[in-house]
Amino acid sequence: MGPGPPANGAGAPPRPLSLAARLSYAVGHFLNDLCASMWFTYLLLYLHSVRAYSSRGAGVLLLLGQVADGLCTPLVGYEADRAAGRCAGYGPRKAWHLVGTTCVLLSFPFIFSPCLGCGEATPEWAALLYYGPFIVIFQFGWAATQIAHLSLIPELVTNDHEKVELTALRYAFTVVANIAVYGAAWLLLHLQTSQHAGPTQDVSDQLGVQDVPVFRNLSLLVVGVGAIFSLLFHLGTREGRRPLVEEPDEHSPLLAPTTARPLLLWKHWLRQPAFYQVGVLYMSTRLIVNLSQTYMAMYLTYSLNLPKRFIATIPLVMYLSGFFSSFLMKPVNKWIGRNMTYFAGLLVILVFAAWVALVHELGMAVYAAAVLLGLGCATILVTSLAMTADLIGPHTHSGAFVYGAMSFSDKVANGLAVMVIQSLHPCSSELCCRACVGFYHWVMVAVTGGVGVAATLSVCSLLIWPIRLRS
Repeated sequence: MGPGPPANGAGAPPRPLSLAARLSYAVGHFLNDLCASMWFTYLLLYLHSVRAYSSRGAGVLLLLGQVADGLCTPLVGYEADRAAGRCAGYGPRKAWHLVGTTCVLLSFPFIFSPCLGCGEATPEWAALLYYGPFIVIFQFGWAATQIAHLSLIPELVTNDHEKVELTALRYAFTVVANIAVYGAAWLLLHLQTSQHAGPTQDVSDQLGVQDVPVFRNLSLLVVGVGAIFSLLFHLGTREGRRPLVEEPDEHSPLLAPTTARPLLLWKHWLRQPAFYQVGVLYMSTRLIVNLSQTYMAMYLTYSLNLPKRFIATIPLVMYLSGFFSSFLMKPVNKWIGRNMTYFAGLLVILVFAAWVALVHELGMAVYAAAVLLGLGCATILVTSLAMTADLIGPHTHSGAFVYGAMSFSDKVANGLAVMVIQSLHPCSSELCCRACVGFYHWVMVAVTGGVGVAATLSVCSLLIWPIRLRS
């Protein structure tokens, strides 16, 4: 037997993760990414254009999911931190990941399937009530999986550049998941259209009730493939055991040993200005990424009046550009730093917003615009996650709470934004009247350019007051 690993505090640097360990970690969020791609890209389109529910009803269901996710994330983060060291034979992060994965697998297919027991005479509110419990269970599972997976980054690696590399690998598989969803969606839509070839081909080229099997089969494919990758994560990722961190009480000693690092508990984070700086930046980033993904299909379908295959091909182009740019994140961060990398991504997104605002009929140039949006979104998302890992630093015992709090603000803000947009929809009695053509056009400008300006102000604050924890 060779010598064991150096003891904690021995001064030896931690051994870098092997390639297999990095890859097994990176696929741990693959199921969530597959589901999130369908959720944000196709939920409103499915409920409004395929199931013919009202725009406000579809918005209510998306808001319900976002609020449920937002409420669950800080609670899961707090429990994951508090449970450290209490799960015999299985790390607390991975235990929460397993619970979340199970909930997602059991609930997600019902969201994109017809309401069981509902008929043509079923009122809309009854159908919405049917979908509600499945959405809440799905969002709880999604939140548990996300927070458990994110909070493993500061535990697996300590070097700043390794954090960026792990985050970039994670995002690369996020892009692969989106590519898989959009590729499968294109294939299913193509097969469905070819079955209607003939006199009704023009009718079948627009979304409608005939596309219900497409979305149902796509959701089943998503959970099947995602389950395999979740299994690979649990087999290949090892979570180190950490001692239980007790909150101080009246029996705690007044003076701690001078060699011990002060513990930062969840309530201490609330008194750190950097916590709110990074939180606002992360929320702005998620608003840009998620809202542009949510309304891209609506913009393509109603504003540009493109055939339904474009709801798969354009997002596919976006994420292909994001996939290739994710591999540049580590060298670019080392070269120009976190803040300037984020600025570069924002600049690309603002160029996209200006292009959409000035040109109402993009035509085939929509592919070039999609490349810009994909590149910009990938850059700001990877960089904001790396900034969050920087904020946590060595305080991994409360890292899940930090990620949970960040995700809470992001999910609630996204849900409220979608509800506001859906409430402003100009067509009350039709799927899309003449007014909604310009409506979705300006929605795309607002969720990229408008929120992009807010994100610019946020990252400027980090230039003035860099990420630093107060003692």
